[in-house]
Amino acid sequence: MSAISEDYDAVVIGAGFSGLYMLYKLREMGLRTRAYEAGEGVGGAWYWNRYPGARCDSESYFYCFSFSDELLQEWTWSERFPAQPEIERYLNFAADRLNLRPDIQFNTRVTAAIYDEATMRWTVETSAGDRVSARYVVSAIGGLTTANLPDIPGIKDFRGEWYHTGQWPKHEVDFAGKRVGVIGTGSTGTQLIPVVASKAAALTVFQRTPAYIMPARNAPLDPEFVEDVKANYPEIWRKAKASRGGMPFDPPVLDFDDVSEEEARRLYEEAWERGGVRVLQVFKDVYSNPKSNEFAAEFFRSKVRQIVKDPATAEILSPKGYPVGAKRVALDTNYYETFNLPHVRVVDVKATPISRITPEGIRVGDTDHPLDMIIFATGYDAVTGSFRAIDVRGRGGVRLADRLEEGPRSYLGLGFAGFPNLLTVNGPCNPALSTNVPVSIEHDVEWIADCIAYLEKNRIKAIEPTEEAEEAWVRNTQELVEGTIFEQADSWQFGSNVPGKPRRFLLWLGGHSAFREKCAEVAGAGYEGFALTS
Repeated sequence: MSAISEDYDAVVIGAGFSGLYMLYKLREMGLRTRAYEAGEGVGGAWYWNRYPGARCDSESYFYCFSFSDELLQEWTWSERFPAQPEIERYLNFAADRLNLRPDIQFNTRVTAAIYDEATMRWTVETSAGDRVSARYVVSAIGGLTTANLPDIPGIKDFRGEWYHTGQWPKHEVDFAGKRVGVIGTGSTGTQLIPVVASKAAALTVFQRTPAYIMPARNAPLDPEFVEDVKANYPEIWRKAKASRGGMPFDPPVLDFDDVSEEEARRLYEEAWERGGVRVLQVFKDVYSNPKSNEFAAEFFRSKVRQIVKDPATAEILSPKGYPVGAKRVALDTNYYETFNLPHVRVVDVKATPISRITPEGIRVGDTDHPLDMIIFATGYDAVTGSFRAIDVRGRGGVRLADRLEEGPRSYLGLGFAGFPNLLTVNGPCNPALSTNVPVSIEHDVEWIADCIAYLEKNRIKAIEPTEEAEEAWVRNTQELVEGTIFEQADSWQFGSNVPGKPRRFLLWLGGHSAFREKCAEVAGAGYEGFALTS
């Protein structure tokens, strides 16, 4: 085994939104910090998710860092919902403006982090052969970064090209003149499919569960709007951080029963024309009142029937069998219109599952679909998958992967019992991914930075959650989902897209503002629920 080559105060794993801000905060505190990033450049999820059509479903003016007025005023977004290249450019701009690159090692994946109880330090090993020591390790690996490639028989036999949207190559993929198959119609598939259809000779979409999809109504940002936003950022961020979802919108005030069905339909039509996530924020009881939810669901289905000309295709594409909002609702641009094109068709693989992948294409039941290219838009091993991909060992040599084998666990999504000084941004049982993620990221990074400052000031050598606090938080995470509409659907939020993954809800559903209050209470009480070692 090679010797330790460097001693750091802290190691940060990842250089996306989380890693960049964490590196900035730790460096500002005077800690010698190194960040490792598997990609060739910064961006994290927005480095890897470069598939055609990749786009954010939070509006650009609040899908960014809020901590630096300099960044807010100097950067100008071009569109309402930014595409992957623009978000990647933004994160490169932030890295350069904050001079972060000298402390980031690219093309380097962290393969192991081993805690030494005698020295109370972590040994971090990388794919580049590094073996370094650090007092603190901060995970900024993201919750949607480990691609989920389904184990379909024959996948290695396919003679054409195949890609996964979460591992898209940097070079341009040429669809022209090709017969393309796309497996998956979640958020990724709905963004990808119209772009592929515009270039491919033929497109076959293999759909298991149709999603509820709202129109994005994406458009260039008006310069006057941009000017107004930049002048009012303090209030925008105040509202975002005080909200349940991390967005600067006023919450809905109406219950469904407050208005007539005719008025409810009018309000939905208005929201549909505006586009974006506000379509599901017309009534405050859409997630709790079955009557309100079913009205919304039928409104969505009516839109499919209006747009898709072929009734049989519209029926396949219409979401049913689970409440609207129980799975992630997608934003689209011309998704349903794409299925009116003569060279595009959808195959219902819930009715007749995929049998295997053949050398020439995909077999559904006994029917072969010849293809030149297969694209897997099958999502991620969400939240816990990224942690299991690294050999992390805490006190007593306990592996974090083993601790997560039975489902998500942590305390606040910020740390794990038995893993001292391993702190996590948006870890398991955290509200991130049910919020506007940059707002959740900034909260967690700032909480971790304040925590480390407290440890340094008080000469405390280590911090970790107690088993009792972690177990109570895990129970609370599962209790919050009991009896909700989320239980009525199989989704990545339950890990249902990964065979063999325990059906446990991965996210804390209490909302961003309540989570901020809870974390502030924990810190204010001397880090209640954590064991501190002097």
